[in-house]
Order: sequence, then C-alpha cells, then structure tokens
Amino acid sequence: MTTSPNPTAQIWLDFEALSTEAVDLSPEAIIQAAQLSTQIPHEQRQWQTYLHALALFGFEQWLEERAIDLNIERDDCSVLHPSQANAIEAVCNLKVNGFNLCLIATGSLTDEDVTLPRAVVDLPEFIPHFYVLVDVQEEQETAVISGFLSYSQLVERRANETLQAEEDWTYQMPLSWFEGEPDSLLLYLRGLEASAIPLPVIGSEERSMQLARMRSQLEALLPQLHSSERQLWQVLTWEQGAVVLTSPELLSWVYQVQSGVRQTSSVEAVSSLAQNLQSHLSDLLQLLTQPAVNVGRWLWNELDEFAQELSWVLLPSLAPAVAMRSPVEEFEAIVMQLRQTGVEIPLEARGAYRDLRFAGMPLRLYAVTWPLLSESIPEWTLLLVLGATPGTNLPPGVQIRVSDQTGVLVEQVLDAQQRDSYFFTRVIGTWDEKFIVTVGLPSGLKQTLPPFSFNPEPQS
Repeated sequence: MTTSPNPTAQIWLDFEALSTEAVDLSPEAIIQAAQLSTQIPHEQRQWQTYLHALALFGFEQWLEERAIDLNIERDDCSVLHPSQANAIEAVCNLKVNGFNLCLIATGSLTDEDVTLPRAVVDLPEFIPHFYVLVDVQEEQETAVISGFLSYSQLVERRANETLQAEEDWTYQMPLSWFEGEPDSLLLYLRGLEASAIPLPVIGSEERSMQLARMRSQLEALLPQLHSSERQLWQVLTWEQGAVVLTSPELLSWVYQVQSGVRQTSSVEAVSSLAQNLQSHLSDLLQLLTQPAVNVGRWLWNELDEFAQELSWVLLPSLAPAVAMRSPVEEFEAIVMQLRQTGVEIPLEARGAYRDLRFAGMPLRLYAVTWPLLSESIPEWTLLLVLGATPGTNLPPGVQIRVSDQTGVLVEQVLDAQQRDSYFFTRVIGTWDEKFIVTVGLPSGLKQTLPPFSFNPEPQS
C-alpha cells in the first residue's frame, strides 16, 4: 500500500527551502534580543524570550521593507516586559494600525502543529486580532513571516473541531488553520478597521471580584513559585492562573521572587528575601482587593465615608489655632519636633488620626498628606506617625511596615535604646499609587490597615 504525501506539508517544505521572503536580522537586533533574554530567570524561558524577541525585530523589519505606511506601537509588547515574558511564551500586545497582533516564534515550517499559549487564546487581555507565525532561524540570523490567523477564524474553526488545552496551558493548533500568504496580512492591516474583528472584553470589576475570591488561595500557593524551575501551571489551577496572568502586580511579584532567589547566594539572604516577599505578597493582595481611604479628600477638609467607618478623625489645618483638643495639641508638638529635625511639612498639609487598640495596647496613628506638584509627574506624600497614648512610651519591638504595588518600602522596628513616644516614616508616590500600612507588636501580633489612596478632585 502506498501512502500519499501530505500536500500541505510538502507546500510548506518547498516554501522553507525556496523562500525569498527571509528577513535578515541585524546585529543590533540579535544583541538586544540576547539582553532581553538575560532578564529571565529560567534557562529554557530565556531561550524562548530570545526567539520571540528576534521574531518581534524580524517582523518590524519585514513591515519596514513592505509597508512603511503602517504605524507600529510596541511599548506594551510582552517580550519587552520581563515579568510578562517570564510567564507567556509569545509576543502579545503588538499594535499595528490599531490592530492587536500576537507573534508566535516557530522553529520549522515543516511542523504540522503550532503551539499557542492558552493565555493568548482564552484571556481577553491578551487575545489579538491576528496571530502571526514567525519562523526564526537564529543560526542563519533570519526570520520568515510564515502565516497568520485572525481571531474570528480561530473561533470559527475551534467551534467545528475539538481543541483541548494541554496540561501546561498551551494549545496545539493545526498549521493548516493558518493562511500561508503573509502579504494578505498587509492587505487586512491596510484595508480593514479593527472593529471588523470583534474581540472579547472583560471588565476590571469582574477581575477584581475574581481576585478577591481567590485571595487566600493565592497567598498560600504563590510562594511555591520561589524557584525559577517552577511555572505557574505547575502550582495553580487555570482559573487561579488566569487571575495572576491578568494582574500585572502579581506577575511582577512572581518575577521578583524567581529573579531574586536566582541572584541570592547565601542561605540567610535567601531566607530574608523570602520573608520580605511573603510580607509584600500579603500587603499586595490587600492593596488589590480592599477599598482605600482617600486622603486626597482631607485637603478639602473632608473624610470620605470609608474613613469615617474606620474612625479616622480629621485634624485642623497646621496653621496656628486658638483652641485645640488633646490629640491636636499632641500632633502640633509632633509636627514642631519633626520640623526641627529637618522634615518639611507645608502649611497646606492635612492630617487625621486613628486610635488603634489590639492585644490591650493603645496606639495612635497619625497620617498626614500633601501634593507635590512641582515635579514633572504629579506626586503625593504620606507621612505616618505612630505613637502611644499621651504620657506613655512605645514599647521596644513595635514595628511599622509600608508597602506599595512594587514591594515593601519601609520596615522600621523600635529598638530598646529608643525611648521615643512616637516614630515616623514618609513615602512618596504618583497619584495612582496606593500605600498599605501594617503595625506590629513585640508579641508578633500584626494589624494591617486598609490602603491609603490619593484623589483630591472635589466631589460634585
């Protein structure tokens, strides 16, 4: 019995052997791709990042040679952001003429299947208008744009054929699904409107609700990714992974964990890093899921409803006042001492305080805020003063920790040599940044307060 050759495979084989469409990769592109790959903590993913970076640069060169009128935007490309490149083996979010493209680096045009990450097929945040195959021949320093598939075609073909996700969160798709004439892609990019290929959307509120539901699960599971050898699919379910993949802050946390451990040598340093990152993960999940106290309203002499629920008490202006209550007098004395030590607090700054009592120990936390508008990017500052009740001192071992989305910013512990009745810290961020504060007792008991945000726009 004679077996007939696969005509599709033969066509692609001939194309690979005779193609005149190869794009030469410049030495600069190869160097930049290598630099991008070194930022990835795992060796195998380094190689994939290198290939996908070459795919991006090869595709850009291909467009430059054939369609200089097409506008390319690559700032959001996943391969240029290590935390995303560490988790998704594709070039996501490349914009061309208003279209979203996903580039897939392939090793040979004779393969009958194409491997796509599940994220670019099932998650709206990464789904493109077109999937584009780029055959990267790194030894020849060339790339070939070998095929493409629109999302609408993918949906249609997926409905007619069974397509099951693999255990490692990938799909194996037939190469025959992809159109083999890349010049047709240029016609679509020029002649179509992006709206001609509808893409699924998902609201940020729905993502926030999903994250809130899985918060405790993720806090327990994500630390298992401390080794760069472990990947998300080996620790999380797909539903949990989808929440992490669509949260830039959590992806960044995973990247920090895996990169930090790789760069840390001593056992003590690894343990300290792990403890710091674990603390930040707890803070980060609360930052992402909890409502925040808007301290920007304090500038208008207002407390938002959430601050009122938490028993924050607004303090009067820092300008001299005739009569003051005890907390105000205390705070005026604190401000005077801070200014004497060189801490500049403008008169327009506004503050509030909240009494904390846990494990029978009464503490008072003052928070002061003001905008920093002289910078090129508008910023705000948050000054935190932790004190004991009037007439008493803070016990040694009391600590305060402040985190934002990027990490633990401050972690102070009052040592036995200090006999202060308060201690303070100050952080600065852009108007869209939030801070979260944790107060700890010598016994190890800790209390994390709801986040602080800054939106001084007057309420209508």
